Parts: sequence; C-alpha cells; structure tokens
Amino acid sequence: MKKIGLAALFFFNLISCEESGKEKFTEQLESLFNDSFLPDEPGGAVLIMKGEKIIFSKAIGVTDINTKEKITTQTLFNTGSISKTFVSNIILSLAEENKLSLTDSLFKYFPDFKNKEIAQKVRIHHLLTHTSGLPDNRRDFLDSVALLTAKDEENFAPIKQADTLLFEPGSRFEYSNPAFNGLALIIEKVTGKKWQQVVAEKIFAPAGMKTSKITDGTYPQEGVAHGYLKIKNQYTEKDYGEEPTFAAAGNGGVWSSAEELTKYEIALRKAVFLKKETIEHSRTITTYLNWKDINPEFIGFSWFISKTEDSVKVVSHTGTQGGFYADYVSIPEKELLYIILCNKPFPRERFKKRIMILFEENNWLE
Repeated sequence: MKKIGLAALFFFNLISCEESGKEKFTEQLESLFNDSFLPDEPGGAVLIMKGEKIIFSKAIGVTDINTKEKITTQTLFNTGSISKTFVSNIILSLAEENKLSLTDSLFKYFPDFKNKEIAQKVRIHHLLTHTSGLPDNRRDFLDSVALLTAKDEENFAPIKQADTLLFEPGSRFEYSNPAFNGLALIIEKVTGKKWQQVVAEKIFAPAGMKTSKITDGTYPQEGVAHGYLKIKNQYTEKDYGEEPTFAAAGNGGVWSSAEELTKYEIALRKAVFLKKETIEHSRTITTYLNWKDINPEFIGFSWFISKTEDSVKVVSHTGTQGGFYADYVSIPEKELLYIILCNKPFPRERFKKRIMILFEENNWLE
C-alpha cells in the first residue's frame, strides 16, 4: 500500500473540513426555512449562490391554494420593488447611449407639470435615489378602486399636479413608488417603445432570463404564483385585481424566479448590459451637497447600500406588493447572493440577519 504524503493528507483533511462545514451550513438553513413554511400553504423559494455555484436552494409551499401547485426555484413571483433596479438599469443604459442625461429635469419629459418650477428643479437622478421631494399625492386623486387598474401613466398623473415639494431635491430621503412610474414613462418617451419591451430586450435577453415577465395591465395572470395575506386566519388572494397598484408596473412589475434572479446578478457582475463603471456607480452611495436628513445617505441608483461589521459592502433591495414579499441581497466583493421570494408575508429582516450570521460563521465574509 502506498503511503499518503503530508501534503496530500493536508489536502484531504481540508476537503473534509469544507464538506463538513457545508453540511452544517445546509442543515442550519434547512432548519431555518422548514420552520417557516408549510408544504400545503403559500410559501417561498430561497437560493444562495457563491460565485456562480448554487450552494443552497429550497422551495416550500404552493403557488395557488386552489390548485395546490408546488413552488419551485423556477416559480415566477412578483418581485415588488426589486423591479425598481431594472427600471434604474435601463435609465442608466440610455444615459450610456447619450439618449438622456441623469441631470435632465422632469420638465424636459413632462412639460405638463402644474408647477413648472418643481418640474425644472427635480432631476432624473433624484428619482433614482428617492430624493426628489415630490409628494405621493395619489390618494388625493385616485381611490382604491381606481388604483386597482391604474397603470404607470395614471399613477404619475397626480404627481404632476403637486403644488409644492416636501423638501428641496437632494436634501432628504423619502421612498417614492411614483418616482419609478415616472422613470418608466421617461424610458417610453426616449425609446418610443413600452418600457416592458425595453427591459426584455436590454436585460432579460442578454442575461438569459427566459421566463421572467413584467406586468402590463392584467398580464400576467397565468404561469405565476399568486400572492396571499392571512385575513381572519384564512389565506386570501392579494395580487392583481384585489390589491391597489399592481397595474402600475414601474414601481413593482417584474415577475421572476429565484433561479433567474441569479442570472441577473451574474450579468451585473460581468457587465453584460451596462459598463462596469456604471454598475459600480449605481451600487455606490450617492451623496448630495445639500443633504439635511438626520440619517446619512445610504442609497445608490435604486440599490440600498450597507456594510457588515467588517466593512464589507452589501447591496440589496426588498420587494413587497400585496401578498408578495421578497429580498435580494448581494455582497459583490465576496460574490455572494441571497434571494428569497415568497407569496405570503415573511419576516425578511430577521432572516437576512440570520443569513449574514451564517455567512460570518462560515468565514465567507473574510
């Protein structure tokens, strides 16, 4: 029998430790998600990717409480506000092509603003960073019934009737869904196409996201999961037709799967549809000279930016719409991605913290 050299023995021990660590990591994640979902109720799909390798995936629950179709990591969920990152990336793509400038005022695209001074003050980059100061006054013009079918145009129309700003553009953060309805309309004005088509051509196709869809009126209602809220201890469907704003696609119209969102992240890492420096800029905190918020800036172009205790950058976006809850967490420096898509309410922040702890315990953030 041949003797095993010290180097070979060290290598085998190292592989053994890695496999043992991976098994423990998987067991911890299995326990975490098995305790949160039941197989015959609305649930979710979770996926963790290191590099381009899926190191954990899990799907529990049903897409529809009537048909009992099982959720998989290929199931299409409404991603809610994660959609805003797609709109943002198209705006940045058009800027790269010199078809628009991030410093363009809204007046250039919407000369019908009631207050022309407001339209001239607010720039495209203010919409991208939720710092426009535009009030969300939709409820003053649209009731819940109207909002069930109101698309991007109808959702942005009340904004153009605003008399005043909440604050000077660039001085504070105020999360704005209508801002991204406006950005979607700008894409259409610049390209002469539906913005949904532009995203399909410029992002879905080159990234290989072959089944992802975008809301366009009532579409899509088939081939996707349904969202649910628990009301009086009973799951009630809450998506298109039951919940306001679903038809307004710019703020939350992208439907995708856990698997296809990994392709989105890989395409961003490889600068497939945007230049590398543009992507880096979009995932870096945008600062303003007139900033007056009590909190420091924490957002790039649609992406939320934070850091771990060891100062590793985390780029993320959540999504909530009707009965859909989602979280997209990227750690570019370590090539880590955590995605969860659910068709029922889900404690995202608590789970995100637990996932980050597991990353640290497995030395993946070093």
